[in-house]
Order: sequence, then C-alpha cells, then structure tokens
Amino acid sequence: MIRIYNSVSIRNQLLSRSHIGASTLQKFASIMEDSKISEASKETIAVDASPCGNDGKGSCMFRHKRRYLVAVLAFFGFFISYILRVNLSIAIVKMTSNRTMTDEHGELRRYGQEFDWDTKLQGLILSSFFYGYMSTQLLGGWMASRIGGKRVFGFGIAVTAFFTILTPPITRHSVYLFIAVRVIEGICEGVTYPCIHAIWANWAPPLERSKLATLAFSGSFVGTVFAMPVCGMMAERLGWPSIFYVFGALGLVWYVCWCVVVKDRPEDDPYISDFELKYIKRMLGPAEHRRISHPWKAIISSPAVWAIIAAHFSENWGFYTMLTQLPTFMNDVLNFKLEKTGFLSGLPYLVMAIVLQISGHLADYLRSRRILTTTQVRKLLNCGAFLSQTIFMICTAYILTPTGAVACITVAVGLGGFAWSGFSVNYLDIAPKQASVIMGIGNTFATLPGIISPLITGYIVQDKTSDEWRVVFLLAALVYFVGAVIYGAFASGEKQTWALENEHRDQDRELENCYDNRAMDVDGL
Repeated sequence: MIRIYNSVSIRNQLLSRSHIGASTLQKFASIMEDSKISEASKETIAVDASPCGNDGKGSCMFRHKRRYLVAVLAFFGFFISYILRVNLSIAIVKMTSNRTMTDEHGELRRYGQEFDWDTKLQGLILSSFFYGYMSTQLLGGWMASRIGGKRVFGFGIAVTAFFTILTPPITRHSVYLFIAVRVIEGICEGVTYPCIHAIWANWAPPLERSKLATLAFSGSFVGTVFAMPVCGMMAERLGWPSIFYVFGALGLVWYVCWCVVVKDRPEDDPYISDFELKYIKRMLGPAEHRRISHPWKAIISSPAVWAIIAAHFSENWGFYTMLTQLPTFMNDVLNFKLEKTGFLSGLPYLVMAIVLQISGHLADYLRSRRILTTTQVRKLLNCGAFLSQTIFMICTAYILTPTGAVACITVAVGLGGFAWSGFSVNYLDIAPKQASVIMGIGNTFATLPGIISPLITGYIVQDKTSDEWRVVFLLAALVYFVGAVIYGAFASGEKQTWALENEHRDQDRELENCYDNRAMDVDGL
C-alpha cells in the first residue's frame, strides 16, 4: 500500500508552528533535496508501507530493515547470555540433591549429594557471577564508545560460553575454582548491556527506540523462560553437566553469526538499502566518528541519571531474587519436583517477555501520537509497574499455597516488562551519545542485587520455612515501592543540557518533535 503526502502541506504545518525556527525549515529542505525524488514528483513523499520496503523487489523485510535484523541477533545474544547466567540456578538443585542410581544388579540405590554445600555456600556460589558482572559495567560502556559495541558484545558472550563448557570438570576438581570461573563469566557478560546502547545510538531512530531496545532486551527473559524447564529436564534425564556443554556450544555458534552479520554502524553494512540508510541518518543525524565527550561531573550530579539507577536497582532486586532463588523456593516450600520446578520457574519470565513487547509498542505509540510526553510515558510505565509489583509481592508473602504463590509471583515478575520500557530506554532519552557509559554506571549499581540478594536470602532462609521466605518477599516489595517513589519524583524523558554537544542537537530535537509522524510512517520503513 502506498501513502502519499503533499510536501507543501507538510511545510505549511511546520510554518504554522510559531516556535519552529528557520534552521529547522532549512533542515527540512535539505531532507527533501537529499531524497531521490524526481523533479516531477517532488511535491509528494511516497512511503511504501509494505513489510519489504519500496523498491519493488518484494524481498524479505530484513534486507530493507537491517536495524530489525540487528535487533533479532541481539535478542538471541541476550537469549544465550541469560541461559548461561541462570542455568546454575537449576543445576545447583540437582548438584546438591540426594541421588538415586541403578546398581549392577538392577536395584535402585540412594546416594548422598554429589556436592555437600550448605545454604550459605550455595548463596556465595550463586552470587559469585555478579561480583565479576558488576566490575566491568563501566569498562564495557567505555570500550563500546571507543571500539564499537559489536565487538565487545560478541566477545563477552563468546568467552562466557567457552568457560561454561569447562564448568563440569572444574566444579568436580574444586569448588573454589568453580567460583572463580563464575566470576570470570560475570566479568565477560558485564559488558553486554552497556554495549547494546552503543549499538542503538547508531541504529535506532528516536521514535523506534522503545520497540528495538525492548525486542533485544526481551531475549533475556525468553532465555530465562527457555532455560528453566529445559535445564530441569536435561538435569533429570541427561545429568547436570549436559546443561553446561550444550548451551556453551550454542553460545559459540551464535558468536560466529553475530560477527558475520552485524556492523557497528549502518553505513558499514554492505546489505543495507539506500532507503533505510538515509532514513536512519536523517533521524539520527550524520554519524560522528570523533570521540564522544563525557561530562562526568554533570552525569554524576544529574537527578535524572540517579532516578534511572534507582529504578534499575529496584527492578533487578526482585528480578534477581526470583531468578536465583525461585527454583529453591519451589523445591523447599512448595515441594515441586525438579522438572516441574523448572517449568514453573520459567513461567514468570514468559509473561515478562510478552509484556515487554506490548509495552515497547505502547510506549512508542503514546510518544509518536503525542498522547503523552516522553517523561510521562516513562513514569507511567515504570511507576505503574513497580506499584503493581509491590502489591503482588505482598500477596505472595501471605499466600504460600502452590497455586496462589505461583500466580502471584508470575504476575509480579511479569509486570516488570512495563518497567523495562520505562527506565531501560530512558538512558537513551536523556543522553543518546553517552548512553553506553551511563548504562555502565547504572548497571553497576543494578548488579548489586545479584550479589546481595542471594547472600541475604541464604542468611534469612536457614530452616527453609514459609515464615523465612515471607521476609524475602516482603523485602522485595519494599524495594519496588521505594524505586517507584524515587523514579516518579526525579525521572525525565528529555535530553539533558549536558548531553548537547553543540547547538545543532537542539535543532535535531526540534525537527524530531515537530514533523507529522504519519508522513514518515516509521512502521513501514
């Protein structure tokens, strides 16, 4: 389907807005001049709304939407990285359980635990990944801004996959070497989230940021959904080492695909269409190959930055508490078998992945239609999610029946998908060029729950009673509530003054906010 809009009417709409200056009109004129529209048809802008672009070739959308191919491969990158991160939460249940084996006479015999680790040591093992993960957040953002997000993102996941394959023999040799390997894996994966923001700074048009970013981020939750039940079945039927061998190898396969297909910048991609390249460059401005400045004092003293950090910390507290402890809770309190534990532990993250896609499209819709400002959209989604999660975590604390607990946890974790369309994209809103480094700062603090929560849970849950677990859930509810208050008070969706490197930034933003979105029809590009 072809949509035609008169260029004169678009220009008149711009003129009718008294706040639009001459510089913006000149920019609009340059856009019209740069487009390959003949003199006879310069009065119209024809945008092909079909999935495959407007060149008439009818080829796959990924040839003409390379930015979505980048998002899909980033999705699978996070998918793999989270499997490598959470597989231990399932494996450790099998590793520390009494074993039933068939002897040479065909009789079943019960044996002791393969690894006799108490709850405190298990908490240390589960949190060891996050010691390394926290240490490279800033480094990852800095490296991405210097050498490009593609290399650092891919390398981090590949090294993690390699050490995952080595995990079974190392664990049987020494628990301390096992902890060291988990720390190394955390160091490598720590660069991934900051790096992806560096990629989106070059690939994601402003009005598609929520959609593209949440598509990539949802790989984390889909990976968790996939890992929980599949790892449970593999541990029961093939033994716990199979979890590490299979998914470690899968990570190396993904790395090869990532290196071959993805480029740091659209202009470096040999398969991108001229149409898409010009569209991205118009929305983002010309690519800047010079080094990006980072006004550290302004960043550290910015209330908007700390609001995002507080929200990121709060969401991760509940997320990591459930990620690392939910299989154990279901085994100890709800008395589920390992296979059922794996399936039900993944259910909240399935809901979260679905909600994340809905919230990403909803956020972009509310912004592009100017129903709400960017600030209002981020606060609505983030604070609404946190307050709802607070309620359902409190419900979980007092409804410890199998059905009630699973239902409340599923809703509480699932609603976090709305929060991710708030704080996680907010890094790009306030400082697009510095987003990778600021994300590094934010994710450093947001990793603390991965370290603290398993340790605190290990100390609280000594006797594995329902009363002890109630304290764990109430603590998560409190953290969600505090995060909602801080984000609601101080968050902003506007580009910060310290992020404007020169006066042309203001003009770009003015153009972005003034044009008729239907004429651009971003969903059809």
